[in-house]
Amino acid sequence: MGVADLDEYPWDAVAPFAARARSHPDGIVDLSIGSPVDPTPELVARALRDATDAHAYPQTTGTPALREAIVDWYARRRGVTGLPPSHVLPTVGSKELVALLPLLLGLGPGDSVVHPRAAYPTYAVGAKLVGARPVASDDPSEWPEGTRLVWINSPGNPDGRVLGVEELRAAVARARELGAVLASDECYAELGWEGPWASQRVPSVLDPAVTGGALAGLLSVYSLSKQSNLAGYRAAFLAGDEALVSRLLTARKHLGLMLPAPVQAAMTAAVTDDVHVARQKELYRARRNALKPALEAAGFRIDHSEGGLYLWATAGEDAWESLGALADRGILAGPGHFYGTHFPQHVRFSLTASDERIETAARRLRA
Repeated sequence: MGVADLDEYPWDAVAPFAARARSHPDGIVDLSIGSPVDPTPELVARALRDATDAHAYPQTTGTPALREAIVDWYARRRGVTGLPPSHVLPTVGSKELVALLPLLLGLGPGDSVVHPRAAYPTYAVGAKLVGARPVASDDPSEWPEGTRLVWINSPGNPDGRVLGVEELRAAVARARELGAVLASDECYAELGWEGPWASQRVPSVLDPAVTGGALAGLLSVYSLSKQSNLAGYRAAFLAGDEALVSRLLTARKHLGLMLPAPVQAAMTAAVTDDVHVARQKELYRARRNALKPALEAAGFRIDHSEGGLYLWATAGEDAWESLGALADRGILAGPGHFYGTHFPQHVRFSLTASDERIETAARRLRA
């Protein structure tokens, strides 16, 4: 299978609902894609501007300053201490890594790639790209022989599910038993809301409490798109098993997968500063506190959603019916059909809209 054989881009199917929502007299409230609407922090933008004399090729491996900053960030924000710079690697956003990781690891026909049941669709796209078999499963005991790559996602997109230390340990143990690489997509880790995650750090797969101190076969993937409003910068990174990181670095050098030097400077500034991250989280907290009770008042049940950037909800009907009813109120969301076959009655609501638009959605839902 090649790129030309991939399915139609799923979001194209939402276009008619978007048109209905736009026809609302007070305009559309777009809670579908999850693209940040708040400004890029000034210290990050300033770092980008100051680095625009980028006459030389950038380093695929990342500048020493960036790699050190990522190492410090893992220790400070994720509880992962002792990582050398050789264990980290910047990437051109996280989506390209998710899509290309099976290719970069040499997977092909006959191999399986496991991903969550409610899943960001690019996990399956990456498997299909190389002819591997995508397998949707949250239960490590179900992961089949022949699995070469396992994706976990905590907090999850779309469902906001957070995996605790024991669940992560079970995933690590099973992946190692299978001889598979375990890649943990942790892009929403700063956004814990409910249960223990209201006060505790969302654990990383690289946390010593999970790994027992051994990083073999493990990768943590992180993006600055949400915590720092850098979606347009395509700024992300990975960390973990040094042998895996080295292997990926070599492949990425051959393919020219390198971040522009100004973006690397901006990333260094972003991961060094925690103040703007805390401010952004409070913006999302306020939006979540406004939207969640309004959805419940409108007859939706919120499932999981204890972390992350979305509310995963169901009104007990097919998601396309829910999308139609929402569009008539001028609200656009994402259908559960896009995230696998297991949740046809769920709808994903993003918190990435302005305060005014979130409040507008809440009023319409209550009405």
